[in-house]
Amino acid sequence: MTDLVPLRRALLSVSDKTGLTELGQALAARGVELLSTGGTAKALREAGLSVKDVSEVTGFPEMMDGRVKTLHPVVHGGLLALRDNDEHVAAMDTHGIGAIDLVVVNLYPFEATVARGAAYAEAIENIDIGGPAMIRSAAKNHGFVTVVTDVEDYEALRTELDRHDGHTGYALRQRLAQTAYARTAAYDTAVSSWMAAETGQTPRRRAFAGTLAQELRYGENPHQKASFYTDGSARPGVATAKQHQGKELSYNNINDTDAAFELVSSFDPAGGPVCAIIKHANPCGVARGATLKEAYTRAFDCDRTSAFGGIIALNQPLDAETAAEIAGIFTEVVIAPGADEEAMRVFSQKKNLRLLTTDGLADPRAAGLAVRQVSGGYLVQDKDVGRITADDLKVVTKRAPKEQEMADMLFAWTVAKHVKSNAIIYVKDGATVGVGAGQMSRVDSTRIAARKAQDMAEAMGLDAPLTKGSVVASDAFFPFADGLLTAAEAGATALIQPGGSMRDDEVIAAADEAGLAMVFTGMRHFRH
Repeated sequence: MTDLVPLRRALLSVSDKTGLTELGQALAARGVELLSTGGTAKALREAGLSVKDVSEVTGFPEMMDGRVKTLHPVVHGGLLALRDNDEHVAAMDTHGIGAIDLVVVNLYPFEATVARGAAYAEAIENIDIGGPAMIRSAAKNHGFVTVVTDVEDYEALRTELDRHDGHTGYALRQRLAQTAYARTAAYDTAVSSWMAAETGQTPRRRAFAGTLAQELRYGENPHQKASFYTDGSARPGVATAKQHQGKELSYNNINDTDAAFELVSSFDPAGGPVCAIIKHANPCGVARGATLKEAYTRAFDCDRTSAFGGIIALNQPLDAETAAEIAGIFTEVVIAPGADEEAMRVFSQKKNLRLLTTDGLADPRAAGLAVRQVSGGYLVQDKDVGRITADDLKVVTKRAPKEQEMADMLFAWTVAKHVKSNAIIYVKDGATVGVGAGQMSRVDSTRIAARKAQDMAEAMGLDAPLTKGSVVASDAFFPFADGLLTAAEAGATALIQPGGSMRDDEVIAAADEAGLAMVFTGMRHFRH
C-alpha cells in the first residue's frame, strides 16, 4: 500500500442521481474508465459519457429483477485484491479480473420507502444487497480503493484528484472508508429496526444510528465535547426545523427546544392557542389563551423569574403582536409551526434570539422509542404516548369535579407528562399557576409549586396566589395524604392522579374531608 493511488477505473451505481453527471464528467476528463449498472449507466450515457455495463465485465446479465448484477468475483475481486500482493495480482491475471479503483454507491432508498408507509413486500424489495457488499469490499481495501457513499463527498473527491493529479491519498481513503462503514451500519440499523417493529419482537440485538447534523461548541458544560445527530425521521421538531436567525443552537438549546415543542404539540391548535415556556427541560409556564399573545402572557405569569432565558414553544404560527410581547425579555429560542413576515421583522432586532419554524406540530400519538444510555448499555422503551379523556377518569370522591375543574385537570394532566418526576402541576382556567418538578419527595414538589405561586402573587401585586381555586395534577399516585393536604392548603379544589397506592383509601378520605374532588386516571407519567 502506498499513500497516493492512481484512479483509472470506477464503478458507479447510485439511487440518488444528485451530482452524478458532474462527477462522471470529472472522472471521464481524467481518462477514468466508467463501469455502471441500470439507471446510473443510462443517466451517464444521456450526459454523453462512455460507460461500460457491469454485465459486460462479468459476462452475466442483470437477473432476478435486478437482485443480481454486481454480486460476482470479477467485481469483488477487482475491489478486494491487494495490489502489492503477488498472489493476488496473479489471481487477477489468471481470471481476467481488472482492478476497480473507485466505487461510488448510494443505496436503495429503504428509509424513505418505509417512511412513506410502503407495504411490507415493497419495503423488502428496497433492501439493497449488492450496494452494501461493494461498499464493504471497497472500504476494507481502502489501502488501494476509494469508496464514496455520500453525495456530500463528491466535491472532496474532485478536489483530491485535482490536488494529486488523478491520485487519491490514504488519509482521504481512510476517512471515506469510515464513512462507508457508518453508512452500511446505519442502513442495516434501519432495516433491523423496521423488522423488529413489523414482527413486534424484542430484538436480541438493537442498533441505533444517526447522521451528523451539527458539531456543537460544547455539551452541557464547556469541558464536554458534543455533536447533534439526526435519525432521518420527518417528525416536526428541533431536528427538522428551519432556523431563521440567531447563532447556532447549543446542546442545551436543542435539548430544551425539543422538550418545549413536544409539550406544546400535545395541544391541538383547534382547541386554541397554547404557549409553553421551558427551562432546563421542565416547563415553567404553560397556558391556553384566546390569542397567542394571551397564551404567552398567561404562561409567563406562572413563573416570570424562570422564564428569563428560557425556550418558548407555540402551537400556532407566530404573529407580530406575540413576537413584540416575547421580545420584552431575554429569550434563547422560539419555536413555532410558522411565523409571519412582520413577526420575523420584530425578532430581527433581537440578534441573539433564535427563531425556528417547523412544518406543523409533532404527532403526540405517533409511536417511537425512547433511548437512554447507562454505564455498559442502553435502556430502551416505547415513547410515552399515553393519553386520557374525561371518559377514562374515575371519580373517587363524594364530590364530582365541576366542568371547569375537569377541563383544567385534563390540561394539567397533559402538562404533567412533560415535567420531571416527582411532578406536581397547579392549573387554573387553562394556565399553569405553579409547577413543582424533579424532587425526591412528592410533597416537596407540591410545596415548591405552591411557594412559586405565592412569590408570583406578591410580584404581581395580587391579593392571593393563583393556586386559590386551582386544580392539581400529580404524575404518580400520592403515597400519603400529606401531598394532597398541602395542595388543599394552597387553595386547590380538585386533583387528578393515577391512583394505585396502598393508602388510596386514606387519601380519598382526606380529600372528602377537605371537600375536594378527585379523579383517578389509572395511568402514570414518570419522567426521569
